[in-house]
Amino acid sequence: MAYKGKFKPINYYKYLGNPTNIIYRSLWECKLMSYLDRHNDVIGWASEEIAIPYRSPLDGRKHRYFPDFYVKRKIGSSIKESLIEVKPYKQTMPPKITKSKSPTKKYLNEVRAWGVNEAKWNAATEYCKDRGWDFKIMTENELGIK
Repeated sequence: MAYKGKFKPINYYKYLGNPTNIIYRSLWECKLMSYLDRHNDVIGWASEEIAIPYRSPLDGRKHRYFPDFYVKRKIGSSIKESLIEVKPYKQTMPPKITKSKSPTKKYLNEVRAWGVNEAKWNAATEYCKDRGWDFKIMTENELGIK
């Protein structure tokens, strides 16, 4: 999923940022952008427009996390707001422990990435809870991609 590009919305008025500068970092993000742009229930959306502070377990310092999407939907007579992160399913779980006597470089990188992602997602969950929003992690399963 190394594809990147600019997304050009059809319903530019729905985008809650600069609609001429919407960047996708994977085809999965592009697919979700297309859905958000065209779906009637979605009344507003943004990509990487919200910054959430979190403390990294790697260096103990504060950093900023920009969730992939903010979505505002009208469901019946109510408004529902969510933050969405798009990730491969494999990256939504802790890495499996290796059986070798010394951990591989790949395994150590996966452990680091998991620790940072978990810190980001915990911060996002609290951020959303404070606002009455939902935080979701969407994978290829939810996006209908195999």
